Amino acid sequence: MTTTAAFSRLLQLASPALPIGAYSYSQGFEWAIESGDVTDKTSAQRWISDVLLTYYAQFELPVIKRLFMAWQSMDETAINHWDGYYKAGRDSAETWLESRQMGYSLLRLQQDLDAWPQAMLDVVASIDEPSFPTVYAATAVNWQISLHEMLHVYAWSWIENQVSAAMKAIPLGQVAGQQILVAVSEQITIVIEQAMQCADDDISNFCPALSIASCRHETQYSRLFRS
Repeated sequence: MTTTAAFSRLLQLASPALPIGAYSYSQGFEWAIESGDVTDKTSAQRWISDVLLTYYAQFELPVIKRLFMAWQSMDETAINHWDGYYKAGRDSAETWLESRQMGYSLLRLQQDLDAWPQAMLDVVASIDEPSFPTVYAATAVNWQISLHEMLHVYAWSWIENQVSAAMKAIPLGQVAGQQILVAVSEQITIVIEQAMQCADDDISNFCPALSIASCRHETQYSRLFRS
């Protein structure tokens, strides 16, 4: 059972007020809008749902699950392995820069809060530019957030950010945004179960439309977002 303190930290980790800069990224979604693949609430919901069920279920969540478990046991070899694995799976310059910046910002926050024990700081200091999932998983472990809760909040925060991007760039109204959030978030439990059961050899970042969108966004002439 989650303690009151851990639940408060869970909400803090999920909060849009967390100063890591997530609001400035769309992860290629802006190009999907620019190209005409996404034009309204229905197509926005389909895009967000497809990325969640494909990329997040098969790559992001399985990797951050392994990072969480590695931090729990303070297995420095495993932490470095899965951090490197994640970085290798970021298949555009924008997405790697995004993860590096958000990882740096979250780590800096933890240092400012004096929230991590020295052992964790020593391990993360040995990693060259730690990825966002690496720092995020360590934060969840240190704040005594459970694995399932961390995965849920990680997925929820991404969905919320995508909905926010849709509202700004299509644009959509607030009610339409909330309707997408309700519909897509109902799939989080399914995605977590898929991630929990995903074997090492089945982890895959294969999501061609997302990769193309991210690469095309790098040279998009007019844009609101950094990715």
